[in-house]
Parts: sequence; C-alpha cells; structure tokens
Amino acid sequence: MDLKQLEYFRHVAEFGSFTRAAAFLSVVQPALSRQIRQLELECGQSLLDRNGRGVTLTEAGTQLLEHARGILTQLGRAQQELNDRRNGDTGHLTLGLPPSLGSNVTVPLVKAFRENMPNARLATAEGLSAYILEWLNSGRVDCALVYNAANQAAFESVPVVDEQLFLITPRRARRKESASITLAQLAEYPLVIPNRPHTMRMAVEHALAEVDRKIQVAHEIESIPAIIDLVRQGHGFAVLPINAVRSTPWSEDVLAKPILAPTLTISLSMVTSSLRPKSRFMRNAMNLVCDTVRKEIHSKQAAPRPNAAKLSA
Repeated sequence: MDLKQLEYFRHVAEFGSFTRAAAFLSVVQPALSRQIRQLELECGQSLLDRNGRGVTLTEAGTQLLEHARGILTQLGRAQQELNDRRNGDTGHLTLGLPPSLGSNVTVPLVKAFRENMPNARLATAEGLSAYILEWLNSGRVDCALVYNAANQAAFESVPVVDEQLFLITPRRARRKESASITLAQLAEYPLVIPNRPHTMRMAVEHALAEVDRKIQVAHEIESIPAIIDLVRQGHGFAVLPINAVRSTPWSEDVLAKPILAPTLTISLSMVTSSLRPKSRFMRNAMNLVCDTVRKEIHSKQAAPRPNAAKLSA
C-alpha cells in the first residue's frame, strides 16, 4: 500500500466514478483501475462495489477512506508548512465567487494580493453557490465566498459581512412614493428573481414566510444584468444588494428602496473544505480576501457615487 494508491482510492470514492476520478487526476482509466485493484489485493478484500452507474463503498472501503483522508490530510499539511517555511507567502489560491460579487471585488482582490502578497497567485472561478460547493468538494477551488452558507459537516464557514437587500424598482418621474417598504409589503411586488435553489430566491422566500407572506414571481431569471434590464423596462421588481446592482450597465436607471421591519439582509461567508489542510499561506490569503471584500462592500455602501440618488431611498 502506498500514498498514490490511497490518493487514487480517495478520489474514486469521493467522485463515485472511475471515469470522473481519472479525468480529475489526469490519468488514464485502466491505470487507475489497476492501482485500485492492487490496493484491494493488498487489503485482502473488496473496497468498492462496481455497477453501471459508478461505484459505491463497501464497509471495508468506508473504513479505509476515513483513514486515507486523515493520512493524506496530515501529509498535505506537512508539505505545505515546509513550503511555507521555505518560501514565505508564496503559493496559489483559487477562490470561488458568486457572479453578483465577482464583478465588484475581483479587481480590488488582485490589487490587494499584488500589494500584500506579491509572490502569491490568485485565481477566481465564478458560479452559483451550489456549483461552488461542488468545486470545493472536488478540490477545483481552495475556498469560496458563499451567500447564506448552510451548516454542513463537509465544510467550514466563517462570517465575512452581512449585506442589506433592497427592493429595486424602475426609475419614475413621480417622487412621492415611500422611501422604503416593509418586509410584508414586499409580497405585493411581482419580482424578477432567480429560480430555486438560488441563494437570493431562498433568502426572500424564507424571510417572507417569517411574516406569513408569499413571494410573487413575475419572471425567473438567473442573470443579474438581465434582471436589472427587465426592471428598468418595467417588467417587474428585484431584490438585490446595492453592489450587485452597481455591477450592471443600468444601475443609474433604477431606484433602490430599503426593506425594513425587519431589515432584509444576506450573509456572506468564507467557506472551505473541512477535509483539506489549511496551510499558513492559505490562512493568510483567506484573511486578505476577507479583509478586502469586507472593506470594499462597506466602502460602497457608505460612500455612494455622486449620482447615487438614483440608487438610494
């Protein structure tokens, strides 16, 4: 039994497929199968049940996977800490981001890394929260910023910032409308909003349920720019944080009204896999990401642009 066999076995078990594991590991499937078969021979028992849909763990396989994760995690931590000691803040971090946030914080993050960790490399990948968590699980990203992260044993999350949500309306000539709305009143507005289980959609539905109201859906659209374009043309309303609105070309064509009684917010958290080691470099890089994103969100909320009356109550 060697470390390569354990690593191959872990990926096959986690992906539930020889094909997907081979693609991720960049090895040919026959070679991967031979390594797993050799491991089973050395263990003296079957570790995987093969079927037409993939593989599942046997009882022995489940037990070995637990040990393999621990061994590989400790090895990875030792290797990374030795590299950190030799290279300082040198390394590569791949960060998962929701699209509504990525357009606002990517440039500030690149600048922050260049200034504070010039020997580090930052990569970003944008996607919906459900996809980002899959990427974390498979190792495609090292960490991710996720809205309303659910408590799951496979992930660890640290709160970064709470963003206030606003009702986004078309800009009208009349100025006698109320400057804000209550959460209960939100149910009266037909919304242009993403499908379930998009985080924004679930946040609005759960909040309305707390005040015995139901969401009214006009259109189900995933793209934030498309949502704002539809709102400005009068096809409905939206519920979004200010920063998401400002990332679109039509931010000056809409109004943003605070949703009060209670204030509607959405939580942004830094999420990592609980199964993978966090080196000193990764911890430092994650702290820099959190500090930069927090500063960027707070600064934009506190200091609107000169024309921001169009985006404020």
